[in-house]
Amino acid sequence: MNFKSLISLSFAMFICVAGANAQTQQKSSHSAAHKRLLANQAKGKDQIRLVEKNSFIDLIDDIEPEPDIYTEGWNSKRVNPFRESDVPNRHVINVTGYAMPVGHSNVRVTSNYGYRAKFGRMHKGIDLGIRSNDTIYAAYDGKVRLTSYEARGYGNYIIIRHPNELETVYGHLNKSLVKPNQVVKAGQPIGLGGSTGRSTGPHLHFETRYMGYAINPSAIFDFANKTVHTDTYTFTKNTYTQARNFAPKRDLAKAEKNPYQSADNVASSYTVKSGDTVASIARSYGMSATTLRKLNGMKAAEKIRVGQVLQLK
Repeated sequence: MNFKSLISLSFAMFICVAGANAQTQQKSSHSAAHKRLLANQAKGKDQIRLVEKNSFIDLIDDIEPEPDIYTEGWNSKRVNPFRESDVPNRHVINVTGYAMPVGHSNVRVTSNYGYRAKFGRMHKGIDLGIRSNDTIYAAYDGKVRLTSYEARGYGNYIIIRHPNELETVYGHLNKSLVKPNQVVKAGQPIGLGGSTGRSTGPHLHFETRYMGYAINPSAIFDFANKTVHTDTYTFTKNTYTQARNFAPKRDLAKAEKNPYQSADNVASSYTVKSGDTVASIARSYGMSATTLRKLNGMKAAEKIRVGQVLQLK
């Protein structure tokens, strides 16, 4: 091989080595850049996951009630899953943050809480007048414990447990719009009203219970004015069946002495509202339509008018 050929071969080898080194450096540089890109993507995904996780936790904190009340009897199929031995004699309940379970401008009580001599049993809730398939609303934030059907009683019904330790019962529904363990907000639609079960016509049977004790709903709610009587209700085993009434016409001396007296024992008159009938007013105050007519000197076929004042005693 002559000197010229040797120079040409050496140059060619140099070009090959230089090219290989350049390709190796380029590949190494590309690999490093690729690794940095993957690392940044992973970091970004982690940040997104963290944001999503935090947002989800914030959402749960916002709508999920405290979990410690969803323990005793949560999986029970009974309306009252509590043990008598665990119920305190006295307990203050925060009743703010409420919504009316029916949406009418005139919330009409068609049957009060109390003993029904005709049927020989207690009526453990209050009946509110509705039309078939009217929307029924959750009274407080909470979680649905039970949706079920009872042919000889509640019909289709829903029980919701609330952070204030109350449970509310909604009976005689045509349809439930929620499922067990579903979190609901006060005022959220939960069902369609009806007349299922032991019912003679469309109405909502509404109960307020504390650890199984069926509190008179009128002790908590002023249905006529669509509000609560006070921000707190004090449950005691001696007074939970009694209504409260803070209407301006009450006997102040008696009310101050015993604010848990029955509303029927305080009110002496009633002003007729739109949608009222003699029968519905009479039922609301635990009397017959005939008795109400006699108290007011009304004839059998005489009609009542909005704004008319009826005597109840």
